[in-house]
Amino acid sequence: MKIKNQYRISAKYILLALIIICGILMGIERFSGGRGPIGILGGYTVIPMQKGISSIGRWMGDLTDNFKTLDELKKENETLQSKLDDMMIDNTRLRQEQYELERLQELYKLDQNYADYEKVGAHVIANNGTNWFNSFTIDKGSSDGIKADMNVLAGSGLAGIVTEVGPNYAQVRSVIDDESNISGMVLSTSDLCMVRGDLKLMSDGRIRFEKLPNNDNKIDVGEQIVTSHISSKFLQGIFIGYISEIEVDSNNLTRSGYITPAVDFNNLQEVLVITSTKQDLVNGSDEEADRKDEQQ
Repeated sequence: MKIKNQYRISAKYILLALIIICGILMGIERFSGGRGPIGILGGYTVIPMQKGISSIGRWMGDLTDNFKTLDELKKENETLQSKLDDMMIDNTRLRQEQYELERLQELYKLDQNYADYEKVGAHVIANNGTNWFNSFTIDKGSSDGIKADMNVLAGSGLAGIVTEVGPNYAQVRSVIDDESNISGMVLSTSDLCMVRGDLKLMSDGRIRFEKLPNNDNKIDVGEQIVTSHISSKFLQGIFIGYISEIEVDSNNLTRSGYITPAVDFNNLQEVLVITSTKQDLVNGSDEEADRKDEQQ
């Protein structure tokens, strides 16, 4: 019991001492203008804590602002990406339209070069499954006035001839096909030759000519070959291609060689079909001759 009472008395004195000390310190602080021991102690403890808390607050505020800025940048980036995608689509469409316009301009020029013939434009919709259009399908048929043996133009000259016709399509055998045989003529000399397709030459982009007379007429590389007047199915004077190589045959009577076609058969998209066959023109000439005879 004595120990307990002594402890209680000691605690009271300690508390009283602390109150007196605090009062003295507060008095010193008041009269010293905040430069007393408490102010000094606060400068070393409270103020750094306040600075730390303030720094954390600013960092949190900056972090929030950064998140807002990041979200705004993300939305802006999505908007810009959408605009870029639209611009790329527009650019692709414009390039396609430009290429199509260039092809149509070439087709128009080809149409003007053979203005004496009535023609129908058509799109190539299929080929034989290879990169080379040795035979292909167009989107015009009998309902458009197309029939077999009509000559087909592309590039700057002869592409081939119609071999089969349906209501809304037609099959065309090109001049590079190995079944193609055309009576040709050297434009500068009128010498006749045979122009034949050869599948082995397709990768070189060439066709073959043969049976050209080895006469006194000088024929060089670059000479133009056109369809001849004696061809049974091809109209006269249609450009086939340029001679790229020529040599005298072993019999010393004929010459043969290779032709670069007037058509790029690796990239064929549009064609013109002459709507009169050679037989139509021959029959028309015969009928006109008969009418003249009747008039006489």
